[in-house]
Amino acid sequence: MSYAIVVHGGAGPRRDQEHGEAARAGCLAAAEVGAAVLAQGGSALDAVEQTARVLEDDPLFNAGYGAVLNADGDVELDASVMDGETLLAGAVAVVKTVKNPVSLARLVMEKTPHVLLVGDGAEAFARAQGLATIASGSLVTPLQHQRWLTRQGSTHGTIGAVAVDARGQVAAATSTGGTAGKLKGRVGDSPLIGAGTVADSRWAAVSCTGAGEFIIRVGLARSVLEAVRHGASLARACEEAVAELSRLGGDGGVIAVTPQGEVGWAFCSERMAGAFVRADGQRGTFFERSP
Repeated sequence: MSYAIVVHGGAGPRRDQEHGEAARAGCLAAAEVGAAVLAQGGSALDAVEQTARVLEDDPLFNAGYGAVLNADGDVELDASVMDGETLLAGAVAVVKTVKNPVSLARLVMEKTPHVLLVGDGAEAFARAQGLATIASGSLVTPLQHQRWLTRQGSTHGTIGAVAVDARGQVAAATSTGGTAGKLKGRVGDSPLIGAGTVADSRWAAVSCTGAGEFIIRVGLARSVLEAVRHGASLARACEEAVAELSRLGGDGGVIAVTPQGEVGWAFCSERMAGAFVRADGQRGTFFERSP
């Protein structure tokens, strides 16, 4: 049985993530959860959803519980998933009362003809589907509240996962609290298919992190997939996409996996926490770029 999963926990300046070792450990623990799904013959889609949920529940990362706050001091969450086998996708944005928006994004994909639901409509849909909701404000952690008061700390970040299962099918998931201090209602790249997330089992699955407005402008996830489609190695596709992001003045990174089990990542920010696990027993973490 062959499978692989790669996880990222967000990219940005080194100061944005004070606990590098904890970030590595958190990403690897999440990757191991997804790998366990894959080892039992589960789908890549199940693996990336379960992995993303672990990171959404970890207050160290900017997603779910622990997300950064907007200009009004509120949490507004975005997330997306894409199934490389069917090319179906689902996404949500500006969600405040759903602890695990990645699961809500999957429900949008599977239970509606739509791709993206936002705000009150997304939350009404969550309730209609019986997804547990929480009180608005309950996702605000004391740390992020203090950072909002002092306008210090993390500026942006995202979590994401890409996987290939034993059938050679790929999937991707991305989730975020967005950019700290963002205007109410701002939507970044994470819920936008082709920008923050993409998956196609003919070529690759990709999840992005970093400065969302720049990622949207370059269509970062799609650019990686298209480079692979036109014959580039996964490593080269990731590096070239990130170089274009940097050229425009953005910072961030990508993770990716192919149907053949090749894994790759690249980033132009000072750091990007991440981890990978493969069926052959290989596993590892990354955080800072090599000198």
